[in-house]
Amino acid sequence: MIPGSMLDRRYRIDAPIARGGMSTVYRGLDTRLDRPVAVKIMDPKFAEDPQFVQRFEFEARAVARLSHPGLVAVHDHGRDGEHAFLVMELVEGGTLRELLRERGPMPPHAAAAVIRPVLDALAVAHRAGLVHRDIKPENILISDDGDVKIADFGLVRAIAASTVTSSSVILGTAAYLSPEQVTTGSASASSDVYGVGVVLFELLTGRTPFTGDTSLSIAYQRIDNDVPLPSTLIAGVPPQFDEVVQRATVRAPEHRYRNADDMARAVRAAASALALPEYRVPAPKRSAEHLSSAAAGAPTTVAGNRPPTAHTPVAQDSPPPPQHGVQHTRVVTSPTSRDVDHGSDNSDAPPAGPPPTGRRQYEFPDFDADRRRSRRAIVVWLLVVALLAVLVGLGGWWMGSGRYTAVPLVDGLDTTGATSAVEAAGLEAAVRGTYSDSVDTDLLIGTDPTGGSRIAKGDTVYLLVSLGRPTVPSIDADASVADMEQQLRDRTFTPVDGGEAFSTSAPIGGVAALDPAPGTVLSTGTAVTVLRSKGAPPVEVPDVRGQSVDQARTTLESVGITVGEVQETFDEDTDGGKAIATTPEAGETVRSGSTAVLEVSNAVTVPSLLGRSVGSARTTLEALGLPIDVRQVVDTDGSLVITQSPGAGSRVEPGSEVMVVSLP
Repeated sequence: MIPGSMLDRRYRIDAPIARGGMSTVYRGLDTRLDRPVAVKIMDPKFAEDPQFVQRFEFEARAVARLSHPGLVAVHDHGRDGEHAFLVMELVEGGTLRELLRERGPMPPHAAAAVIRPVLDALAVAHRAGLVHRDIKPENILISDDGDVKIADFGLVRAIAASTVTSSSVILGTAAYLSPEQVTTGSASASSDVYGVGVVLFELLTGRTPFTGDTSLSIAYQRIDNDVPLPSTLIAGVPPQFDEVVQRATVRAPEHRYRNADDMARAVRAAASALALPEYRVPAPKRSAEHLSSAAAGAPTTVAGNRPPTAHTPVAQDSPPPPQHGVQHTRVVTSPTSRDVDHGSDNSDAPPAGPPPTGRRQYEFPDFDADRRRSRRAIVVWLLVVALLAVLVGLGGWWMGSGRYTAVPLVDGLDTTGATSAVEAAGLEAAVRGTYSDSVDTDLLIGTDPTGGSRIAKGDTVYLLVSLGRPTVPSIDADASVADMEQQLRDRTFTPVDGGEAFSTSAPIGGVAALDPAPGTVLSTGTAVTVLRSKGAPPVEVPDVRGQSVDQARTTLESVGITVGEVQETFDEDTDGGKAIATTPEAGETVRSGSTAVLEVSNAVTVPSLLGRSVGSARTTLEALGLPIDVRQVVDTDGSLVITQSPGAGSRVEPGSEVMVVSLP
């Protein structure tokens, strides 16, 4: 992206911060909310690959549903032309890797101040069933305010599915991979714990526990070797921290801390036992983010320029990091005078002082000195020409063939073996799922580029793993026709317009149906018909008068009308509990899926009380909610009813009074 260009008509791209194998992170500005943001833009060559786009979008969804100050917040994601992008919180500061390069190993109190917030943030992800899979100093950010945050959840996967072979890229950084990630490719919360343990080892010692010529050799060392104790490399590391590193990096996952919560408790216990002081982690001064901020002209605060508080030690208080490797001596020179010796080979130098007094003499040229200088000049020029010839030859060889290598043949290998072969050839390996009619699921089909192709060293070779035969995708009620057609193309299908059809579930213009139906397994390249919705079909409101509430509801729902409300109304012509009418009225035409109001009679039918005792009549009427008015000669419940009003079978409103006359 060109600085100053707009993305999605909202995000202005200012300056690049970091570049990876599949994407570039830029400093940007959300012009709608007027706030600085970090924008991760996928490389266009990957943006057309649905598997990588799904991984990109998964990162947004996975992190957006988590809320913790130790996790870099995700604000938005989308696509603008050929650019798929992710908008994140801008952390003004730098990475832990940049801080380690500036300052070297850390004392225990500083290492604990870095690891504690990392574990707290990971604990939130682990409780949500998510695994980071790629813990390393490059993915740990330190803000100018001293906040420590975890970034890049692009490799995150649910724990429940972490043992299933994925069709997306599942590679991590070799120095921090757990043994089970190297051997089986599976990862769990304890795999993240192993990565944090290696990071803690590096904070205390200034180096990773395993080294080698290739990432593959580094990764496989941890299968048979334990991570050494930090105190064996750096004197003075407390045994409490040795124990934390040892427990976090046990080769068997079941013997490590179960998750980040368990390891966080162990780190706090170690810090408490050692009475470590509180510490504010400084941001690196010469970070890529600070450089991008300066390039974009944005104001920023460098941690090293912030005055320390009275209770918080800052980085200047920590001892200077030990220096490793060759140390170059800085030579400071100053002008010095020298005497001119006319007897030496300095005939071409001007005299240091005024000419000698007395008789002037003609000085003959020193032809021997001139010849010596000429020979030296010829030798120097010959050496320069020879060196240039060697450099041109090496450059031509490198540009012609030296920087290229052949993609290895992977026929007959599984994914793990093919990954080893590709990395042994000096190339990066990544897994890409592809649909196939002839190769079973999870089996290796081939590579992209194909075996034998010559590509630049360090380029990525995609291992094509079969996803089997494709299935027709399910219909999302909110998906547009264009979205559904793209989903079909992503599964190799050819979308065909099938016209319009009624639909009670899809809005007008949405996807009404697919033919064949969702879930059908088809051959690659098969045509799938897409039917567009023209809304719900029209239906006539049925007559439900005299039906019970359940019968009326069933009758209305059979034509696609939902009963939204039941209202009780007195109707002397309809028994209680029976339907009187509907709104809309019977015979009207409405859309299927509409809601109707059902009116139901609440009339009470008066029973026959003649010949009953007054007590029995009273009990019967009270059960119906009707008060009784008794007229009798003797006040007794044993007298018999001889007349009643209203008469038996009459329909009255609830609470109406019934008068009876009894004798004796």
